[in-house]
Amino acid sequence: MTSNDDDTNHTAPAPTLSVGINPFGSPPDGASWRSLLDQAAALEAVGVHRVVVPDHVVNGPDVASYPWGRFPTGPDGDWLEPLTVLTAVAAVTEHIRLGTGILVAPLRPAVLLAKQVATLDVLSDGRVDLGVGTGWQRHELDAAGLDFDRRGQMLTDTLAACRSLWSGGPSQVDTPTVTFDDVYCHPTPVQHRLPVWFSGTLHERNITRIVELGDGWIPIMGATHADLADGTSLLRERLRDAGRDPHSLQVRCSLTAARRDDGSFDLDATLAPVPGLAAAGVTDLHLNSRAIDPTGEHLAERCAELVRALDAIARTQP
Repeated sequence: MTSNDDDTNHTAPAPTLSVGINPFGSPPDGASWRSLLDQAAALEAVGVHRVVVPDHVVNGPDVASYPWGRFPTGPDGDWLEPLTVLTAVAAVTEHIRLGTGILVAPLRPAVLLAKQVATLDVLSDGRVDLGVGTGWQRHELDAAGLDFDRRGQMLTDTLAACRSLWSGGPSQVDTPTVTFDDVYCHPTPVQHRLPVWFSGTLHERNITRIVELGDGWIPIMGATHADLADGTSLLRERLRDAGRDPHSLQVRCSLTAARRDDGSFDLDATLAPVPGLAAAGVTDLHLNSRAIDPTGEHLAERCAELVRALDAIARTQP
């Protein structure tokens, strides 16, 4: 796929750093889940751009069938609700952005999700980045009384309803899975356009979601540099065709935390792919806090090093 002059001449900003904190398994300090709040405040203090929280409402017995590697807990492991966690994080921070990665949006009724996210955006002074997806566990959607095979349609309809409700109303939505008429949902988000990031592969339905309803793409785990470059180019082309700014697209990619022979975190090796990822169109780099520092004892120190190193890489880019 060829790039037009706008793409060729555009200078992309350096990728931002998002750190995933883990509201599952056991608390970072082994004692209290409130230590997640201390962790988020420490990440803000060293310049991390965004904290990201994952989602599961319930787990079925088949978590070992997780498609993308080893599931982080057993079926009975703790999983705190992410919007609740981020509300608590908002109360102890001032400027770090608050992301979900990803929220299983079909599990929440559209009107409730719109209210919850708008409330969080208001309380945080406009810091929400909503990463959403369909979910992969049939048991989880079955338990909520939802049709697993219609989860893609429910994702589209739910976010279309949120966009309508966030516009101020009166809102009317008539889609295959969400219908309402002449309703208002206030307060609306502080952000003029609250960013929504859709996860997954770029089949036509997901492309349409991103172009019509979204602001960012969270590629499926294991995507190659070529996948990222081709996907970003395609999405920018479709955004341009839709009359939207192609360079407004945000793309998040997970980095693999490299380790030396002694098991210590290898900063240089971890960041070695960054120039190539930036060239492929990645705007945000995601690392999990436990991958950076399994104990959490040196997490802030390691993240400060990451922030400084990314700044240095940015200064060397043309």
